[in-house]
Amino acid sequence: MGDAHRVGVVGLGVISRAYLDTLAGRSAVRVTAVADLDASRSAAVAADLPGVRALTVEELLSSPDVDTVLNLTTPAAHAAIALGAIGHGKHVYGEKPLAATLADAHAVLDAAATADVGVGCAPDTVLGTGVQTARAAVASGSIGRPLFASAVMVTPGHERWHPHPDFYYTEGGGPLLDMGPYYLASLIHLLGPVRAVTGASSRLRAERVIGSGPRTGERIPVEVDSHVSGVLEHADGTLTTITTSFDGVATTAAPIEVHGERGTLALPDPNRFDGDVRLFELGGTQWRTLPPSAGYADGARGVGLLDFVAADDRRAPRANGELALHVLETMTALLRSSAEGRRIELTTSAQPPAPVPLTAAEEWGARTAPSPA
Repeated sequence: MGDAHRVGVVGLGVISRAYLDTLAGRSAVRVTAVADLDASRSAAVAADLPGVRALTVEELLSSPDVDTVLNLTTPAAHAAIALGAIGHGKHVYGEKPLAATLADAHAVLDAAATADVGVGCAPDTVLGTGVQTARAAVASGSIGRPLFASAVMVTPGHERWHPHPDFYYTEGGGPLLDMGPYYLASLIHLLGPVRAVTGASSRLRAERVIGSGPRTGERIPVEVDSHVSGVLEHADGTLTTITTSFDGVATTAAPIEVHGERGTLALPDPNRFDGDVRLFELGGTQWRTLPPSAGYADGARGVGLLDFVAADDRRAPRANGELALHVLETMTALLRSSAEGRRIELTTSAQPPAPVPLTAAEEWGARTAPSPA
């Protein structure tokens, strides 16, 4: 593959360690710089990574030894960091959502097109064996023609475990914008793009209590709806009901079910790369677990970036900006539908990216060094 693709990481919060572990030692990529608003944090991370420099955010965005900026900031900062990187001629791969607003997301993709650079975006969990095995089963006709689907995400809220959960309950946060991308990206892989939505949402608690870390017991305000439900109309006529909530204690519902004329598929948590895909066939007597047949095996956060770097003229990146834009519009349209009390037709679309054959992560080059402890 020639010289390693150089990556600079902006934002060194909780999720950054998973990315750094995945990228460490890969011959296809090399992390060259890190940056965070907290200079002591970036210095500490760089000290554990040989050859990596701790820079300010602006220094990293303009650094000549960075090809792609890995944007792991909070959602409110996604667009500003992406636009800054694009302004310096760099590719961008970011955490979901693509931006906090649809207008900002359009601005990012428009700027990237003008600068002739690429934009990629999480989630990449949908490239693992869970969703991809289910996609292969749908494509092979295991359930016949898909008719409808359901998606359910219920938790009591991230303040139980996250030491600084404020952004989950401010503009750009909430259960749909936070967790919805995993479910919606999966549904688009399985059933294709969404043409229209109808939504409803609620906010029944004005504050939350932090449950871990140095701020344990502190109360934070809830500024966005914490329970969102809706109906998605896919382009082929298939309907999906979706529920995302920070208000429930637990659920026994499958994260995603796809119902067809001849069977039903039950998928694992799309926030994971793997898990059992189960099939119940018409006339059958029990669920049957399908062996993994597609997807990146042993995937972890950062696989989407490796896929992004490996893309070429023959295959577009699978975790791409156009898909992320369509996912974002689906979510913001659900929220707008709830606020306005009406069905909303979408203005964007995105075709499912190329399916992932059953592939080991070594596609991007064997590790040349162990991952950091």
